Amino acid sequence: MAAEATSLLVVEDDPFQREAVCAYLAGQGFAVEGVGDAMACRAAVRAAMPDAAILDVGLPGGEDGFALARWLRGLSPTLGIIMLTAAGDVVDRVVGLECGADDYITKPFEPRELLARIRAVMRRATAEHRVAESLPAGRVRIGAAVLDLRSGKLMTAEGKEDQLTEGEFTLLRLFTEHPNRALHRDWLLERLSGDEEPEAFDRAIDLRVMRLRRKVERNPARPMALRTVRGVGYLFDPEGV
Repeated sequence: MAAEATSLLVVEDDPFQREAVCAYLAGQGFAVEGVGDAMACRAAVRAAMPDAAILDVGLPGGEDGFALARWLRGLSPTLGIIMLTAAGDVVDRVVGLECGADDYITKPFEPRELLARIRAVMRRATAEHRVAESLPAGRVRIGAAVLDLRSGKLMTAEGKEDQLTEGEFTLLRLFTEHPNRALHRDWLLERLSGDEEPEAFDRAIDLRVMRLRRKVERNPARPMALRTVRGVGYLFDPEGV
């Protein structure tokens, strides 16, 4: 029996761009539906939840792509969400991630780039299902270590207990709450402000990630769990062991 095609919902108000994107993705073997506004998006999702949604940020009416992303993420933690934005501004990227988006792509874009982003998001979603490891409630595996979200303690691969600083624990918790998503340095720094290590530069995040890699990675020089995303920040890969 043939595998069911991955279903995509494209939300784009420009008819020409919407039809062009839908036609290209359909030609790549996806089951694609295109709509032009938030109301039509909600109706389509209520009829059938897609595997992934491609959302234009600027939409007509009172609801933009960010609001739709927030609504969709509330419906499904595993739905792939990619934002389309005409602005390359960091603020848009950060807001998109806060709303639950997995990735973003700036217009104009090559169809092959969008295809690559979709495939990457779908691989991440599949990986999340495979990683359903039987750990006790409140614990999560990060690389070669296990983090106890209740006590804030880290158990290393050698079975030794490592007491994290408040800042280290907060950063690891943020990663575990947003697996397989590229988190921007600015977004992370904003959420870490006010802890016991008030460092006010991008390097503050880089230094903390470097320290954490020494604690959770089998080979800190070649990190698998806390990965660098060039031009953005870092990504937590639950399968990275």
